Amino acid sequence: MRDAVTSLIKNYDNTGRYLDRNAMDRLKDYFASGMVRVQAASVITSNAAAIVKQAGLRLFEEQPELIRPSGNAYTTRRYAACLRDMDYYLRYASYALVAGDTDVLDERVLEGLRETYNSLGVPIGPTVQGIQIMKEIVQAQLEEAGISATTVLDQPFDYMIRELSEKNI
Repeated sequence: MRDAVTSLIKNYDNTGRYLDRNAMDRLKDYFASGMVRVQAASVITSNAAAIVKQAGLRLFEEQPELIRPSGNAYTTRRYAACLRDMDYYLRYASYALVAGDTDVLDERVLEGLRETYNSLGVPIGPTVQGIQIMKEIVQAQLEEAGISATTVLDQPFDYMIRELSEKNI
């Protein structure tokens, strides 16, 4: 797993260049947003179970066919698996948020679940919607806590949404 600093250095090292002004500006931005990243991750960590529960309830309210017979979240086992996966997405979003890099999402979430979802026939639309709902819930909680981290917060959630939406898994 890489963070913003190691990713930046790796890219410059691979091309045999010294860090330029652009690199230094990116490093300054990353470190300047460090406290906000940690505060946002703290809010996510302390409210994770409630975020997942609320997002699941909202998702199933918006798409009740998922919990009806033959729906992908029908039966207690499938319902629990859905919430478990939402928790994975939220947890890894918090890691990517602190790292300032989406590498962990590719490495631990997006690549790992593709094969599983394909084999189980899990539809991707509700997954993407669940991630969007969690993002909205976290944004509201950050606002309540007086943390203005919208652009920092958006990165990991938007990345997962975009990657899952663009890939046929």
